[in-house]
Amino acid sequence: MNTTRLRTALAASSLLALAACNNSGQDSADPEPTATPSATGTASILRPDVEAETAVPIALEPLSATVGFPEGGAELAAEARAAIDSLLESEQVAKGWPITLGGHSDAGGNDAANLRASEARAQAVADYMVEKGVAESRITIVSFGEQNPVAPNALPDGEPDEEGRARNRRVDIVIAESGGLANFEAEAEEDDAPQAQPTETLSETITKAVTPSD
Repeated sequence: MNTTRLRTALAASSLLALAACNNSGQDSADPEPTATPSATGTASILRPDVEAETAVPIALEPLSATVGFPEGGAELAAEARAAIDSLLESEQVAKGWPITLGGHSDAGGNDAANLRASEARAQAVADYMVEKGVAESRITIVSFGEQNPVAPNALPDGEPDEEGRARNRRVDIVIAESGGLANFEAEAEEDDAPQAQPTETLSETITKAVTPSD
C-alpha cells in the first residue's frame, strides 16, 4: 500500500515538472512582430519644407521681320514668302494679335512715287497674309515712302548706293499684342527730331577771341 502511494506521488511530481518545463519554454520564446498601422498614413520621403515647383508661363514678346523688294516692284520674292510663312506659324499670330505693316521705298523717285511704291509693297504683304487665312481686319498698313531709310541711298560722291537702296525697299512686319503702330511712330519721331548743331572747334574759338571786332 505504501509502495503504491509512493509510485503515484512520484508520477505526479514528474508530470508537474514536465508541465513547468513546457511553460518555461513558451514564456522565453520571442513573440513574432506584428505590423502596426500608422495613424498618419504613408510617410513622404520628401522634406516637408520643400514644395513642388510650379511652371511659370512665359510671356510672349512682340514679333518682327523685314521682307525686301526688287527695284521699282511690289512682287513678293520666294524668300519674302518664306519669311512671311514662318511668321504665320508663330504663336503670336495664332493668338490673333494685330499685324502692322510698314512700307518703305528708296530715294530713287519723287516723293509721291515713293509713297505709292511703299504702300503697294505693304499691300502685297497684306494680300498674301489674307490668302493664308489672316483676317483683313487684323492688318494695318502704314506707308512711309523714303522717310525712314535703314541704309544710305547715295554714296559720298552722290552716285546711287545700290546696296543701300535695296535695303531700303522693304516692308517691316510687327506682330504685337497692343499693335505695332506705336513702334513706327517712335521711329518717325526719332527721324523728325532736330539734329544737334556742330560746336565750334577750339581753334575757331581762339580766332574769334583774338580777332578785333569791327
